[in-house]
Amino acid sequence: MGERFSQLGSQWEDEKKLILPPNPAIGSKAYSSTGSSKSLCSHVPCEGAAGASFVTCPTCQGSGEIPQELEKQLVALIPYGDQRLKPRHTKFFVFLAVLICLMTSSSVVFFLFPRSIIVQPSGLNSSTVAFDEADIHLNITNILNISNSNYYPITVTQLTIEVLHLSLVVGQVSDSLLLHIGPLASEQIFYAVASRIWDENTYKICTWLKIKVHHVLLHIQGTLTCYYLSHSEQLVFQSYEYVDCRGNMSESRLLVPRPP
Repeated sequence: MGERFSQLGSQWEDEKKLILPPNPAIGSKAYSSTGSSKSLCSHVPCEGAAGASFVTCPTCQGSGEIPQELEKQLVALIPYGDQRLKPRHTKFFVFLAVLICLMTSSSVVFFLFPRSIIVQPSGLNSSTVAFDEADIHLNITNILNISNSNYYPITVTQLTIEVLHLSLVVGQVSDSLLLHIGPLASEQIFYAVASRIWDENTYKICTWLKIKVHHVLLHIQGTLTCYYLSHSEQLVFQSYEYVDCRGNMSESRLLVPRPP
């Protein structure tokens, strides 16, 4: 029994020892708690030296003070269940940030996603014909409709046209353009092509008065170059047109596009 009492006495003496060595520069200062009427003092008196400064205790949940000179020597231990480790509305702010990012990215993809540019030939606007001894000189002016289905403007930079008759190229033209088409807008282009037909049968069809129908079938192939979003795109189109090639007059007519 005597040994047990001696061990208990030694443990009590160890608990009564100071955790930090006394600092002569501080004097008799103590750690006090502002949230309790009792002072947390053991061996050091609670009365601090006159003019001493204190800082908030980092482990007392803001309810205690420690001497400012010992601030860098103490270790701050925050309990796991402390409310400072659980900011309010964290899930709400995370959900709101994710939602804003998704909406922004969806809007960017929706407005910048490339859509089709529709090129549709609208037919013949006017034509003139002339003859020499064996050839037919046919000048035609056509209409080309361009529709921009994107939410950003495009620029038409070049138009290349080839006119074929009986699988032979009888006329071609290449024009450099600078036509701006706004978002969800449409524009028209008029282009003229000079053709020279040297087929004997076609020459007879156009010049003989006994033949009542003086039409020439032309196959028009074209390439339209558009520039948008820092890159170019080539759009291919084609059409077939019947052109009146009577030699006794020059004809100018407008063909109205068929309704869809």
